[in-house]
Amino acid sequence: MRKPLSRAQSVCLLLLWAALCFIVLTSNIKIDGPLILSLLISAALVVIPIVKSFKR
Repeated sequence: MRKPLSRAQSVCLLLLWAALCFIVLTSNIKIDGPLILSLLISAALVVIPIVKSFKR
């Protein structure tokens, strides 16, 4: 069993994910369906473990 994430680790992960999304959105000329879908999937992969960590 892993230790739960600390608040600082969670904030750092969210800020890094937001920065990556910003870079992807600003560098891409065309925003289309697959890009939005991949951002939503990446959001789920980032947010779900953080929420599970705080529930413990």
